[in-house]
Amino acid sequence: MILSAFLLSILSYLTGSIPTGYILFKLKEKKDIRAFGSRSTGATNILRTSGPALALLVLFLDVAKGLLPALLAKEIISSPALGLGCSFLAAVGHCFPVFLGFRGGKGVATSCGVLAVYSWPSLLICGLIFFFIVLITRIVSLGSLTASLLIIPLIYLFHHDPELMAVTSLFTLLIWLRHRDNLRRLWRGEENKIGKKIKVSN
Repeated sequence: MILSAFLLSILSYLTGSIPTGYILFKLKEKKDIRAFGSRSTGATNILRTSGPALALLVLFLDVAKGLLPALLAKEIISSPALGLGCSFLAAVGHCFPVFLGFRGGKGVATSCGVLAVYSWPSLLICGLIFFFIVLITRIVSLGSLTASLLIIPLIYLFHHDPELMAVTSLFTLLIWLRHRDNLRRLWRGEENKIGKKIKVSN
C-alpha cells in the first residue's frame, strides 16, 4: 500500500509535469512559449501567441493531466485523502514541471480536471462564473482568480467534506500564487485582454 501510494504520487507529479503547451508550441513555432506574453505554458498564453486551435488542444491536454491521475487515484487508492493528494501533485507538476526547470503553467486547467472527478457540480458553477466574467471583462486571469475563490464554499455546499475542502484550498492557493504577475497587472490596469495578439515572429 505504502509503495503503491508513493509510486502513484510520483507518477501524478510527473504526469502533471508533461509540458504540453511548451511541446506543441515548440513543434509549431520552433520557439519557447515562455519567452512570450505571460511566459506561461498554459492555454491562454498559447491563444494569444498561436491562435485558438492550438490553445484548445493544449487546454484539453492540461485538463487531462489533472483528470487522469485523479481517476487513477480514486480507483486504486482506498484513502480519499491520499487520492486527493496525488491529484494536487498533478497540479503542482503542471505549475512547476521538473522537465522545464520548474517553470510551467498557472494550474487552472489541471485543477479543473481534478474537480471534474471529485466535484463536477462545483466545476460547472465555477466554469459558468468564469465564462461570464471573461465575457464581460475579456480578462481571463480575473475569471480564473474569481472562480478559484468560489470553489471552497461550493465544495462545502455540495459535499461537507473536510479533506476535499482542505485540498481545494491548496488548489486555490496554488492558482493565486501562480497569478502573482497577473495580480500586479490587474492592480495597475495593464492586464492583457482576450483578442490581443502577441507576435512571435523574429
